[in-house]
Amino acid sequence: MPQEHLDARRKKALKQQAHHLKPVVRIGQKGLTEAVVAETNAALAHHELIKVHIAAGDRELRRETAEQLARACGARLVHQIGKVFVLWREKEGGDA
Repeated sequence: MPQEHLDARRKKALKQQAHHLKPVVRIGQKGLTEAVVAETNAALAHHELIKVHIAAGDRELRRETAEQLARACGARLVHQIGKVFVLWREKEGGDA
């Protein structure tokens, strides 16, 4: 999936949808592992829009990890605040 930017209207709508969600994937001390990528792929396939919590204290590391996970899963990074970020990947067969 190409990593084109979401338009502002779509991004705002996705942020609103994600507001009430709890993180379904947690990235711990081991960082971005194959297991984390697999779990994120499964969560995106089921939910389309998910929150991810990352334990890393360094802001730059959290940003880089969020971007790496989005790329690894073919998802889009919708929003990031603190240790939580939102990923979105349209379900296969969905309207483009």
